[in-house]
Amino acid sequence: MVTAADGLAHEDRWKDRGAFFQSIAATLNHIYWADALMLQRLKGNARPEETITHSLTNPSDWHEFKKLRSRRNEEIEIWAAQWLDTDLDGMVVWYPGDGSTRIEKPMDVCAVQLSNHQTHHRGQVYAMPTAAGAEPWSTDLPMLPQ
Repeated sequence: MVTAADGLAHEDRWKDRGAFFQSIAATLNHIYWADALMLQRLKGNARPEETITHSLTNPSDWHEFKKLRSRRNEEIEIWAAQWLDTDLDGMVVWYPGDGSTRIEKPMDVCAVQLSNHQTHHRGQVYAMPTAAGAEPWSTDLPMLPQ
């Protein structure tokens, strides 16, 4: 999705396209920040919102976004590579940003949610560059690069 959006002008990445988070850039920022929050929760941080601020507008610079997204992907890959099946046992506990309600969910469900949440919003992003004239890579297995 990032590669497809790379060919668009700055204004086109930020154009309101009627999606839940309006634009390609805002939706990609949401995925970026939500990944950070869930990854911190999976690592045991019950209050990640105290140090991570979710933002639909930051980063606003495309090159900065691509650099940060690449680092976040590496962070997720390192985290996932260290896990054993037994690490998925147990619970993840966190408090939302307002600290009002303790949330407790199974570790394996939260690990799957990290990917599932991305998939949900990537589908939204996939439609937006296509409508803008860009050509995202196919997500069908036979069409993926080797």
